[in-house]
Amino acid sequence: MINVEEIFAKNVFTIGKMKDYLPGEVFRDVKKVIDQGGELTIAEADIVAKAMKDWAMENGATHYTHWFQPLTGITAEKHDSFITHPDAEGFMIMDFSGRELIKGEPDASSFPSGGLRATFEARGYTAWDITSPAFLKETAAGVFLCIPTAFCAYTGEALDKKTPLLRSMEAINIQALRIIRLFGDDKSKKVTPMVGPEQEYFLVDAQKYLKRRDLIFAGRTLFGAPAPKGHEMDDHYFGDIRERIGAFMKDLNEELWKMGVTAKTQHNETAPAQHELAPIYETANIAVDHNQIVMETMKRVAVRHDLRCLLHEKPFAGVNGSGKHNNWSLNTDTGTNLLDPGETPNENIQFLLIIACIMKAVDTHADLLRQSASDVGNDHRLGAFEAPPAIISIFLGEQLEDVVRQLVETGSAGSLKESGKLMTGVSTLPDLIKDATDRNRTSPFAFTGNKFEFRMTGSSDSVASPNTTLNAIVAEAFCEAADILENAEDFDLAVHDLIKKYMFNHQRIIFNGNSYSEEWVTEAEKRGLPNITTMVEAVETLTTDKAVALYEKFQIFTRAELTATKEILYDTYSKTLNIEAKTMIDMASKQIIPAVMRYTGELAYTVNQLNAAGIKATVQTELLKEITDHLIIMQSYLNRLKEYENIAFTIPDNRARAFYYKDKVKEAMELLRVSADRLEMMVDITYWPIPTYGDLMFEV
Repeated sequence: MINVEEIFAKNVFTIGKMKDYLPGEVFRDVKKVIDQGGELTIAEADIVAKAMKDWAMENGATHYTHWFQPLTGITAEKHDSFITHPDAEGFMIMDFSGRELIKGEPDASSFPSGGLRATFEARGYTAWDITSPAFLKETAAGVFLCIPTAFCAYTGEALDKKTPLLRSMEAINIQALRIIRLFGDDKSKKVTPMVGPEQEYFLVDAQKYLKRRDLIFAGRTLFGAPAPKGHEMDDHYFGDIRERIGAFMKDLNEELWKMGVTAKTQHNETAPAQHELAPIYETANIAVDHNQIVMETMKRVAVRHDLRCLLHEKPFAGVNGSGKHNNWSLNTDTGTNLLDPGETPNENIQFLLIIACIMKAVDTHADLLRQSASDVGNDHRLGAFEAPPAIISIFLGEQLEDVVRQLVETGSAGSLKESGKLMTGVSTLPDLIKDATDRNRTSPFAFTGNKFEFRMTGSSDSVASPNTTLNAIVAEAFCEAADILENAEDFDLAVHDLIKKYMFNHQRIIFNGNSYSEEWVTEAEKRGLPNITTMVEAVETLTTDKAVALYEKFQIFTRAELTATKEILYDTYSKTLNIEAKTMIDMASKQIIPAVMRYTGELAYTVNQLNAAGIKATVQTELLKEITDHLIIMQSYLNRLKEYENIAFTIPDNRARAFYYKDKVKEAMELLRVSADRLEMMVDITYWPIPTYGDLMFEV
């Protein structure tokens, strides 16, 4: 039996372990830097590095790595051992210095830079993120010490996801402190964005996975007819967890707990073979680090159980895709959640101002928020009646929506809708106090009691980008509000007027209805809300004057970094579609079409044999003709895809190439898939060369 209290954070150099391993004065300085910022001296860094090394080696580590998050969206690591050189008597000396702890130098030339670095300019630096604890990773390669770091170019530009996130956290801290100071809070010294990213994923049998080149190369099925059953019976959702999956989850939890990840909730999700894990809230940058650890660990543990973990947003067409709900709030170091409305939110002026600022931020920068959740896989999911649409809106719930309505219409909110009781009607069951509002699972940005849930993020994506954007846009709204209120002669009147103004000007962003409906698309257009349907269209939002002004004001991104990010995203889109197209061509040419030809050859032989025997082969002849006709169609679509793929290679401009892949190559891929999936439904299953949806989703 696992003793969670004993193993939790066993492989993490926690504050408690620091206190045990460091001299008191050095520990206090480290804690001060973590809480308030600043730098350690080299002498202090040497002491911390030695303590880290001693702890790591006591737990079996032989190597360390600066663990960072380049613009690939995943993590990177280069392992160096603690050995230095033998002494005069031939004994090995193990060492780890403060300079090695603080700064690393991985080759930056092969990571995406969007033109910030030329290929021949290789120097890049990793810098220790003291606010995220070091941890041990146990793999087949051994035990090694992972030091979370930021990654930047020799010229100083960010080449990773963490640096902008940390910059945005500083920005919102400064501006949120200005807001709460206006309301008399002079005790809080820090406001921190807190994040809890839920993680959805699929598990499939490893042997079946290895027979699907599309899963291996693209992470999703590029061909596949629907199984007779999908998730229409809703019997998988929250259903009994099968033994094999339960064994995986048990091992996963143990691995995550050892690395300090607060894995809290596990359950079956909507689609067959789909599951979810949710952690407890934590500081935004640690939550981002931990989510990367979650994804890495899921893949590693799955292999132990002869499974494969699929993190793609849409690994199977026609069934629920996977997202990553990003729960976000703001907490002070004195324990106050700034998004907690209290018992009487209509009278909580600080809370109403914060909500008004968030309304303003989301409405003003809906395009950037949409972009922050963009990736290639998410294009298959958003707006597909399983995830929010591409239109950003805010769900506040009945109670808060009514407060906003009163403030907009009359300038005051004198009444509050009560939550009431839920009467079960059963004498042995208690009557339940209801929440003030229902949930809305179709809303992309929903208030859920004391936090906002941003539901658009894709399951394979880093949550760094959406949280960087959220922090930035809310920091801007706080800054503008503080500029006004700090100079007001009559604060009470000024804050009242500002809340009403923001809510009136930005009420169009509130929608409590069904965001999946076609009516909402029409209504959103009337309201003037942007509807950015694809990743490549969303990329355009990064370098608008509005976006550049926002990010440069708070020193989160420079114009050069934003331009580079655009180039990387265009290039990523094209490369992803290129891999998928080439995989489809390969599978169609070498597996599916030959298999169909073998089957039609068998049918033709049967027809000839029956005719020679004087027996009518009506059914066989009709089937042979139908399959042959579809095979001709499939071959024509295959030829079209090859042609478009060849043209795409000749387009030099990143943006133009990405749009060509979206408009031409992707359409050809879809047509080829439709024709192949029709043939799958007609060909004898013993001839079909790849595991079917039924095999993959129901035989785990």
